Amino acid sequence: MFKNIIFYRVDPSWTTSAEQVQERLKAGRFVECGASQEKSFGWIEPRGQASGPLLEVVAGQWIIKLMVETRALPASVVNRKAQERLAQIEATTGRKPGKKETRDIKDDMRLELLPMAFTKQSSSLVWLDRDAKVLVVDAASQARADEVVALLVQALPGFAATLINTQVSPVAAMAEWLLSLEAPAGFSVDRECELKAADETKAVVRYARHRLDTEEVQQHIKEGKMPTRLALTWNERVSFMLTEGLQLKKLAFLDGVFEASSASKHKDDDFDADVAISTGELQKMLPDVLEALGGEMPVAGGTGG
Repeated sequence: MFKNIIFYRVDPSWTTSAEQVQERLKAGRFVECGASQEKSFGWIEPRGQASGPLLEVVAGQWIIKLMVETRALPASVVNRKAQERLAQIEATTGRKPGKKETRDIKDDMRLELLPMAFTKQSSSLVWLDRDAKVLVVDAASQARADEVVALLVQALPGFAATLINTQVSPVAAMAEWLLSLEAPAGFSVDRECELKAADETKAVVRYARHRLDTEEVQQHIKEGKMPTRLALTWNERVSFMLTEGLQLKKLAFLDGVFEASSASKHKDDDFDADVAISTGELQKMLPDVLEALGGEMPVAGGTGG
């Protein structure tokens, strides 16, 4: 259910009901791109049932989903078509269009080609733990996660969330774990890592399916190549890749985590069971991740509306 997560601290002063959130999200329901529209985004049903709720509450946890649709129109295609139009003008009038006219023609060609461009959709799952005041966004990049948070701020009056920072940076902590050959309590270091030099060389060393408790790895770190990604497993239940930006990528729930419910649940119960189990595991794991990084840095203020 969750693959790449970035988490935020929600302003504790924000309070509202699920019914109020549901109403506010309706105004921003997703609508597909129009013929001349390059990008469209909005809220969709997390459960996947048409005309269903835009906010699902499962075991006390709030689940929301954002859909983003973009039209793929390569700049090279626009430029080629614009050049053809410019050449035609020059051939028929004997004059070469100026810079402003060239820009206008490129804009015209973009509008003309957009309706023929393919669309691409991607979605981001959002989990709000009201009790812990934590917002989790399933997004492959920080930019997409921040976009989701900004849209929530627009949609929900008084809502504010701040990216969580830790007392010890992930880079420093990961370096210490690799040098000391000792993972933090409850975690084990797996067999994947990326080391990157901070100097002008920007040299990168990547290990995949490789032991990391070696002198070679330690020597790279001593020479200044710092870990920017490190594969970890928490309590033999959840594996993930910790990044330098405190993102948890390649999240995977290990064998046995879902077994207790899979034998008894019906298809209609899949969504509820997946949400309850995955959020239940992450509710326990995320505090351990923060503790392994020296605890959370106090928040001065949030991003809010």
